[in-house]
Amino acid sequence: MIKSKKIAGLLFAFALLGTASVFAQTQQLPQQQQQAVEVDVSDEELSKFADAYQRIRMVNQEAQKAMAKKVEDSGFDIQRFNEIHQAALDPNTESDATEEEKKKHKEVVAEIESMQGEFQKEMENAISEQGLEVERYEKIAMALQTDTELQQRLQQLMQG
Repeated sequence: MIKSKKIAGLLFAFALLGTASVFAQTQQLPQQQQQAVEVDVSDEELSKFADAYQRIRMVNQEAQKAMAKKVEDSGFDIQRFNEIHQAALDPNTESDATEEEKKKHKEVVAEIESMQGEFQKEMENAISEQGLEVERYEKIAMALQTDTELQQRLQQLMQG
């Protein structure tokens, strides 16, 4: 299991907001973690990262569909659910949600959170099946935010 809940926690947030990429999660890290990360990555390791990344994107898309279905099955419109969710996350935001909507929102969030463990495990498996450790995957993902040469290498790998 990942010590930090970065993948699972951000998967939930991105799924609700409709972002399809777990890769984008590293852009949301606190500033102190976003300093340039120097990582020496071999072509073989970058290839493993690319394969794991592609699989994680598929898991993320499956998770988003499943979460959206939970929201819709509850009777919420996705946009309305997101509005209520954003207001619930920000104590400075006034919510125009009714008590019934707030109650239903809480129930849906609880259901979605109960699904997270399975998606987390699938993402971790996608990484380990490529022969990488989750921590190494995260380190490469962070390095990709600032290392343009590494970005270009990854882009070439994924296009080839």
